[in-house]
Amino acid sequence: MPIASPFRLLTLCGLTLAASSLATPSLAHPHVWVTTKAEIAYGEGGRVTGIRHAWSFDASYSAFVTQGLDANKDGKLTPDELAGLAAENTANLAEFAYFTKMKVGGKEQAFADPIEPRMVMEGDKLTLSFLLPLKTPVAQGRGVTALEVYDPTFFVSFALAEGSDAARLAGAPAGCAATVTRPKTDPGADGRSADGKTADAKPGMSEAFFEALTSASNYGLQFANRVIVACP
Repeated sequence: MPIASPFRLLTLCGLTLAASSLATPSLAHPHVWVTTKAEIAYGEGGRVTGIRHAWSFDASYSAFVTQGLDANKDGKLTPDELAGLAAENTANLAEFAYFTKMKVGGKEQAFADPIEPRMVMEGDKLTLSFLLPLKTPVAQGRGVTALEVYDPTFFVSFALAEGSDAARLAGAPAGCAATVTRPKTDPGADGRSADGKTADAKPGMSEAFFEALTSASNYGLQFANRVIVACP
C-alpha cells in the first residue's frame, strides 16, 4: 500500500501541497532535499546508545513549512517558535523508522522514541535535530557499527554533509573511527546527480511510479548514505 512521507503529511498544511508546488513534470522525485549530520553516541562499557541526527532542509521546503510560525512578527524564527513543529516532525518519523537503519555486529537495532527535538533557522535553511536512542544499548566490541540514512520511496533525498563533522562519535572507545560512504548516484540540491542527470531520468520513472512505492521498497537504497564505525 503506497505511503506518504512524513514531510508531506505534517505541520500546518503538509507537503502534499508542497509537492505540487515544488515539483515539475520533468523532476518527479525527490521533492525535499536534506543535508545530514550524524553523531553516534556511546555509553558505559563502550555500548552504542543512540544517534543524534541533525537534518538541514533545502531553502524552498524551509520557507514553505515555516509559514505563519513567526508568532511575534519580528521577521525571525526562534527555537521556541519552532518547538511545536520540531516535536511534530520528530514524532511522525516513527511510522517511517526515522529513515534510519543501524546494525551493530551485523544485527539490526530497534529504536526507542526520539527525544530532545529542536529546530533552528540558520539563514534560509531549517535544521531539525533529535536524539534517537536504541531500545537496548549494545556493545560493539570488535564488530562494526553500520548506520544508513535514506528514504525508501525517495520522496526525500538525504545527503551527508561535507566535512569532518558529517559523522562523529561521542564517547566511543579509544581507537574507534568512522568512515563515510556516499551513494554513487548522489542527487544534489537541485535534484541532479553528479553526472548532471535528473535523479529520475530513467524511462518510466513517473510520479505514479514513486507514489506506488512503500516503506518496504528498496528503490531509495541506492541513494543511502552510510557511516561505518570500526573499533580495534
